[in-house]
Amino acid sequence: METPTIPGLDIPVRNIYCIGRNYASHAKELGNKVPKIPLVFLKPLGTICYDGSSIQLPKQSSDVHFEAEIVLAITKSGKDISPARVNDHIGGVGVGIDFTARDIQSISKKQGQPWTIAKGFDNFAPISSFTELTPEQDLSELDIKLFQNGFVKQHGNASEMIFPIPNLVTFLSQLFTLHPGDLIFTGTPEGVGKVSSGDQLEVLLNNGEQSLKVTVE
Repeated sequence: METPTIPGLDIPVRNIYCIGRNYASHAKELGNKVPKIPLVFLKPLGTICYDGSSIQLPKQSSDVHFEAEIVLAITKSGKDISPARVNDHIGGVGVGIDFTARDIQSISKKQGQPWTIAKGFDNFAPISSFTELTPEQDLSELDIKLFQNGFVKQHGNASEMIFPIPNLVTFLSQLFTLHPGDLIFTGTPEGVGKVSSGDQLEVLLNNGEQSLKVTVE
């Protein structure tokens, strides 16, 4: 399989960092405590797919959920990046869906195990094309909506994040050197829900600046 690339930037995907429970309302809807530091997990490269893709539900799960997210693409390496310099390292902004096998995740959480299987099935991280970031762009006003079969199910704004985007990038860069091709899924707002075969999902960034459409098989 060829290494996936980031649409609009044409660079290979390297690491896929994901932030859990970054909206208080979402943490509450799943009965989770609001974290004091960012909750970080990874998704494998095989999860990446693109606008127009079909998402095949895995036979291992009977409860797969959508989680729409604002996604950042890193295009400049950095370690210990200050919040004031974050825009220098983000080459583009798009949207994605962090599909989650909720039944498998629930078992993993009860047993104190990682979420890798629940988050890591093939095509479980579709991404849109990415808009190039301008140095002066305000990352706190990014807006995201998810439609399931034409109905709005999720609507969130980066201003509602527990850990704002600059702080997330700074936090991650204190732990790991960030490299061109790294993607950061920044967390999902409330309204996550189950998908069924035949569902049509659409995610919009800033009411259509970028969009992502996928079909569930």
